[in-house]
Amino acid sequence: SSFDVYLRFDIYRKVPKDLTQPTYTGAFISILCCVFILFLFLSELTGFIATEIVNELYVDDPDKDSGGKIDVSLNISLPNLHCDLVGLDIQDEMGRHEVGHIDNSMKIPLNQGEGCRFEGEFTVNKVPGNFHVSTHGATAQPQSPDMTHTIHKLAFGEKLQVQKVQGAFNALGGANRLSSNPLASHDYILKIVPTVYEDLSGRQRFSYQYTVANKEYVAYSHTGRIIPAIWFRYDLSPITVKYTERRQPFYRFITTICAIIGGTFTVAGIIDSCIFTASEAWKKIQIGKMS
Repeated sequence: SSFDVYLRFDIYRKVPKDLTQPTYTGAFISILCCVFILFLFLSELTGFIATEIVNELYVDDPDKDSGGKIDVSLNISLPNLHCDLVGLDIQDEMGRHEVGHIDNSMKIPLNQGEGCRFEGEFTVNKVPGNFHVSTHGATAQPQSPDMTHTIHKLAFGEKLQVQKVQGAFNALGGANRLSSNPLASHDYILKIVPTVYEDLSGRQRFSYQYTVANKEYVAYSHTGRIIPAIWFRYDLSPITVKYTERRQPFYRFITTICAIIGGTFTVAGIIDSCIFTASEAWKKIQIGKMS
Protein backbone atom coordinates (compact mmCIF):
# COMPACT_ATOMS: atom_id res chain seq x y z
CA SER A 1 0.00 0.00 0.00
CA SER A 2 0.95 3.68 -0.25
CA PHE A 3 1.35 3.76 3.56
CA ASP A 4 3.97 0.99 3.40
CA VAL A 5 5.85 2.92 0.71
CA TYR A 6 5.85 5.98 2.99
CA LEU A 7 7.30 3.91 5.87
CA ARG A 8 10.33 3.04 3.73
CA PHE A 9 11.56 6.60 4.16
CA ASP A 10 11.92 6.19 7.95
CA ILE A 11 15.66 6.34 8.69
CA TYR A 12 15.02 6.13 12.45
CA ARG A 13 13.76 2.56 12.59
CA LYS A 14 12.87 1.27 16.03
CA VAL A 15 14.16 -1.91 17.64
CA PRO A 16 11.64 -3.74 19.90
CA LYS A 17 12.58 -3.54 23.58
CA ASP A 18 12.58 -7.33 23.94
CA LEU A 19 15.44 -7.45 21.40
CA THR A 20 17.64 -5.05 23.41
CA GLN A 21 19.74 -5.82 26.47
CA PRO A 22 20.28 -3.23 29.24
CA THR A 23 23.64 -3.26 31.04
CA TYR A 24 25.05 -1.57 34.13
CA THR A 25 27.85 -0.14 32.02
CA GLY A 26 25.35 1.34 29.57
CA ALA A 27 23.35 2.90 32.42
CA PHE A 28 26.50 4.42 33.93
CA ILE A 29 27.62 5.85 30.56
CA SER A 30 24.10 7.21 29.93
CA ILE A 31 24.09 9.08 33.25
CA LEU A 32 27.56 10.50 32.52
CA CYS A 33 26.32 11.59 29.08
CA CYS A 34 23.36 13.47 30.52
CA VAL A 35 25.53 15.25 33.09
CA PHE A 36 28.13 16.11 30.44
CA ILE A 37 25.48 17.43 28.03
CA LEU A 38 23.86 19.50 30.78
CA PHE A 39 27.23 21.06 31.70
CA LEU A 40 28.04 21.95 28.08
CA PHE A 41 24.50 23.24 27.48
CA LEU A 42 24.69 25.60 30.46
CA SER A 43 28.13 26.78 29.34
CA GLU A 44 26.86 27.54 25.84
CA LEU A 45 23.73 29.21 27.21
CA THR A 46 25.86 31.50 29.39
CA GLY A 47 27.98 32.39 26.38
CA PHE A 48 24.88 33.06 24.28
CA ILE A 49 23.27 35.35 26.85
CA ALA A 50 26.47 37.31 27.51
CA THR A 51 27.79 39.86 25.04
CA GLU A 52 31.33 40.22 23.74
CA ILE A 53 33.28 43.32 22.72
CA VAL A 54 35.06 43.15 19.36
CA ASN A 55 37.56 45.86 18.49
CA GLU A 56 38.93 46.95 15.13
CA LEU A 57 41.18 49.68 13.74
CA TYR A 58 40.59 51.82 10.66
CA VAL A 59 41.64 55.16 9.19
CA ASP A 60 38.79 57.68 9.23
CA ASP A 61 37.20 60.53 11.19
CA PRO A 62 34.31 58.72 12.90
CA ASP A 63 32.44 61.75 14.29
CA LYS A 64 31.86 63.83 11.17
CA ASP A 65 28.86 65.59 12.76
CA SER A 66 30.97 67.21 15.49
CA GLY A 67 31.78 70.25 13.36
CA GLY A 68 35.51 69.62 13.68
CA LYS A 69 35.39 70.11 17.47
CA ILE A 70 36.41 67.95 20.43
CA ASP A 71 34.93 68.37 23.90
CA VAL A 72 37.53 68.56 26.68
CA SER A 73 37.02 68.14 30.43
CA LEU A 74 39.83 69.31 32.73
CA ASN A 75 40.04 69.12 36.53
CA ILE A 76 43.32 70.19 38.13
CA SER A 77 44.43 71.39 41.57
CA LEU A 78 47.23 73.91 42.20
CA PRO A 79 47.57 73.97 46.01
CA ASN A 80 50.02 76.91 46.08
CA LEU A 81 48.60 79.30 43.48
CA HIS A 82 45.79 81.77 44.20
CA CYS A 83 42.60 81.48 42.11
CA ASP A 84 42.94 85.09 40.90
CA LEU A 85 46.13 84.09 39.11
CA VAL A 86 44.95 80.80 37.55
CA GLY A 87 43.76 80.91 33.96
CA LEU A 88 43.30 78.69 30.92
CA ASP A 89 44.71 79.63 27.52
CA ILE A 90 43.89 77.86 24.25
CA GLN A 91 45.67 78.06 20.90
CA ASP A 92 45.95 75.91 17.78
CA GLU A 93 47.16 75.84 14.18
CA MET A 94 43.88 77.31 12.86
CA GLY A 95 44.84 80.64 14.41
CA ARG A 96 42.84 80.37 17.61
CA HIS A 97 44.52 82.14 20.52
CA GLU A 98 42.36 82.61 23.57
CA VAL A 99 43.81 83.88 26.86
CA GLY A 100 41.87 83.49 30.10
CA HIS A 101 39.09 81.17 28.92
CA ILE A 102 36.23 81.35 31.44
CA ASP A 103 33.18 79.72 29.77
CA ASN A 104 31.92 76.58 31.57
CA SER A 105 34.76 76.82 34.09
CA MET A 106 34.92 77.08 37.85
CA LYS A 107 37.65 77.97 40.36
CA ILE A 108 37.42 76.55 43.86
CA PRO A 109 39.76 77.99 46.54
CA LEU A 110 41.97 75.50 48.41
CA ASN A 111 44.13 75.75 51.55
CA GLN A 112 42.32 78.82 53.00
CA GLY A 113 42.53 80.58 49.65
CA GLU A 114 46.22 79.91 49.05
CA GLY A 115 45.53 77.31 46.39
CA CYS A 116 43.02 76.72 43.60
CA ARG A 117 41.14 73.89 41.96
CA PHE A 118 40.26 74.59 38.34
CA GLU A 119 37.41 72.70 36.67
CA GLY A 120 36.52 73.47 33.09
CA GLU A 121 34.78 72.09 30.02
CA PHE A 122 35.64 73.54 26.62
CA THR A 123 36.11 72.57 22.98
CA VAL A 124 39.21 72.44 20.81
CA ASN A 125 39.54 72.16 17.05
CA LYS A 126 40.56 68.89 15.43
CA VAL A 127 43.99 70.25 14.54
CA PRO A 128 47.28 70.19 16.45
CA GLY A 129 47.35 72.75 19.23
CA ASN A 130 47.62 73.22 22.97
CA PHE A 131 45.82 74.48 26.01
CA HIS A 132 47.67 75.48 29.15
CA VAL A 133 47.05 76.49 32.72
CA SER A 134 49.09 79.59 33.52
CA THR A 135 49.15 83.08 35.00
CA HIS A 136 49.29 84.71 31.55
CA GLY A 137 45.77 86.15 31.91
CA ALA A 138 46.36 87.63 35.37
CA THR A 139 46.32 91.43 35.68
CA ALA A 140 49.60 91.34 37.62
CA GLN A 141 52.18 88.61 37.32
CA PRO A 142 53.31 87.06 40.63
CA GLN A 143 56.96 87.12 41.55
CA SER A 144 57.31 83.37 42.05
CA PRO A 145 54.31 81.41 40.76
CA ASP A 146 54.16 77.84 42.09
CA MET A 147 52.99 75.40 39.40
CA THR A 148 53.07 72.22 41.50
CA HIS A 149 49.79 70.43 40.77
CA THR A 150 47.65 67.32 40.76
CA ILE A 151 45.56 66.37 37.72
CA HIS A 152 42.29 64.75 38.72
CA LYS A 153 40.83 64.41 35.25
CA LEU A 154 41.66 65.12 31.63
CA ALA A 155 39.22 63.51 29.21
CA PHE A 156 38.16 64.11 25.61
CA GLY A 157 34.78 63.50 24.02
CA GLU A 158 31.79 61.66 25.44
CA LYS A 159 32.27 59.68 28.64
CA LEU A 160 32.18 55.93 28.09
CA GLN A 161 31.05 53.85 31.07
CA VAL A 162 31.46 50.35 29.68
CA GLN A 163 32.86 47.75 32.05
CA LYS A 164 34.42 45.56 29.35
CA VAL A 165 36.25 48.42 27.64
CA GLN A 166 39.46 49.24 29.49
CA GLY A 167 41.04 52.15 27.66
CA ALA A 168 43.22 55.19 28.37
CA PHE A 169 40.32 57.67 28.47
CA ASN A 170 41.73 59.48 31.50
CA ALA A 171 45.41 58.61 31.24
CA LEU A 172 46.51 61.66 33.26
CA GLY A 173 43.98 61.14 36.04
CA GLY A 174 45.88 61.02 39.33
CA ALA A 175 49.10 62.55 37.96
CA ASN A 176 50.89 64.14 40.93
CA ARG A 177 53.57 66.82 40.51
CA LEU A 178 53.49 68.24 44.05
CA SER A 179 57.15 67.43 44.65
CA SER A 180 58.36 69.13 41.46
CA ASN A 181 60.31 72.36 41.23
CA PRO A 182 57.69 75.09 41.98
CA LEU A 183 59.04 77.32 39.19
CA ALA A 184 59.17 74.56 36.58
CA SER A 185 56.95 74.39 33.52
CA HIS A 186 55.34 71.06 32.62
CA ASP A 187 54.80 69.78 29.11
CA TYR A 188 52.29 66.98 28.57
CA ILE A 189 52.48 65.76 24.97
CA LEU A 190 49.23 63.99 24.10
CA LYS A 191 48.48 61.72 21.15
CA ILE A 192 44.69 61.59 20.88
CA VAL A 193 43.10 58.46 19.39
CA PRO A 194 39.45 58.69 18.21
CA THR A 195 37.35 55.91 19.75
CA VAL A 196 33.88 54.65 18.80
CA TYR A 197 31.65 52.37 20.88
CA GLU A 198 28.66 50.72 19.20
CA ASP A 199 26.15 48.86 21.38
CA LEU A 200 23.75 46.05 20.42
CA SER A 201 21.12 48.50 19.22
CA GLY A 202 23.59 50.10 16.79
CA ARG A 203 23.85 53.37 18.75
CA GLN A 204 27.32 54.87 18.50
CA ARG A 205 29.14 56.94 21.11
CA PHE A 206 32.25 58.93 20.29
CA SER A 207 35.11 59.42 22.68
CA TYR A 208 38.88 59.75 22.63
CA GLN A 209 41.71 57.86 24.28
CA TYR A 210 45.18 59.32 24.52
CA THR A 211 48.78 58.46 25.27
CA VAL A 212 50.97 60.90 27.13
CA ALA A 213 54.63 61.81 27.53
CA ASN A 214 55.79 64.59 29.80
CA LYS A 215 58.82 66.73 30.53
CA GLU A 216 59.65 69.35 33.15
CA TYR A 217 61.84 72.41 32.59
CA VAL A 218 62.39 76.02 33.69
CA ALA A 219 61.26 78.53 31.06
CA TYR A 220 62.41 82.18 30.92
CA SER A 221 60.58 85.03 29.21
CA HIS A 222 62.33 87.58 26.95
CA THR A 223 62.74 89.82 30.00
CA GLY A 224 64.53 87.07 31.89
CA ARG A 225 61.65 86.34 34.26
CA ILE A 226 60.54 82.81 34.97
CA ILE A 227 56.90 82.35 33.89
CA PRO A 228 55.98 78.70 34.37
CA ALA A 229 52.90 77.04 32.89
CA ILE A 230 51.29 73.62 32.57
CA TRP A 231 51.08 72.81 28.86
CA PHE A 232 48.90 70.18 27.25
CA ARG A 233 50.09 69.85 23.64
CA TYR A 234 47.87 67.56 21.57
CA ASP A 235 47.81 66.00 18.14
CA LEU A 236 45.26 63.61 16.63
CA SER A 237 46.01 60.11 15.42
CA PRO A 238 44.57 59.14 12.00
CA ILE A 239 43.77 55.68 13.39
CA THR A 240 40.32 55.14 14.92
CA VAL A 241 39.59 52.39 17.45
CA LYS A 242 36.08 50.92 17.24
CA TYR A 243 34.52 48.72 19.92
CA THR A 244 31.43 46.79 18.81
CA GLU A 245 29.15 44.96 21.24
CA ARG A 246 27.97 41.65 19.78
CA ARG A 247 25.92 38.64 20.79
CA GLN A 248 26.24 35.13 19.36
CA PRO A 249 23.59 34.49 16.65
CA PHE A 250 20.72 32.20 17.69
CA TYR A 251 21.29 29.80 14.79
CA ARG A 252 24.90 29.26 15.90
CA PHE A 253 23.69 28.53 19.44
CA ILE A 254 21.22 25.89 18.14
CA THR A 255 23.89 24.38 15.88
CA THR A 256 26.32 24.09 18.78
CA ILE A 257 23.69 22.47 21.04
CA CYS A 258 22.82 19.91 18.34
CA ALA A 259 26.52 19.16 17.84
CA ILE A 260 27.00 18.69 21.60
CA ILE A 261 24.05 16.31 21.97
CA GLY A 262 24.74 14.33 18.79
CA GLY A 263 28.49 14.13 19.33
CA THR A 264 28.19 13.10 22.97
CA PHE A 265 25.70 10.30 22.28
CA THR A 266 27.72 9.09 19.29
CA VAL A 267 30.99 8.89 21.21
CA ALA A 268 29.22 7.36 24.24
CA GLY A 269 27.60 4.75 21.97
CA ILE A 270 30.99 3.79 20.53
CA ILE A 271 32.52 3.50 24.01
CA ASP A 272 29.56 1.45 25.31
CA SER A 273 29.68 -0.82 22.25
CA CYS A 274 33.41 -1.44 22.68
CA ILE A 275 33.00 -2.22 26.40
CA PHE A 276 30.04 -4.54 25.74
CA THR A 277 31.86 -6.38 22.92
CA ALA A 278 34.98 -6.80 25.08
CA SER A 279 32.94 -8.09 28.03
CA GLU A 280 31.08 -10.58 25.84
CA ALA A 281 34.34 -11.86 24.37
CA TRP A 282 35.79 -12.20 27.88
CA LYS A 283 32.75 -14.20 28.97
CA LYS A 284 33.15 -16.57 26.00
CA ILE A 285 36.81 -17.09 26.84
CA GLN A 286 35.95 -17.91 30.46
CA ILE A 287 33.20 -20.35 29.37
CA GLY A 288 35.67 -21.99 26.97
CA LYS A 289 38.19 -22.52 29.79
CA MET A 290 35.54 -24.01 32.07
CA SER A 291 34.38 -26.47 29.43
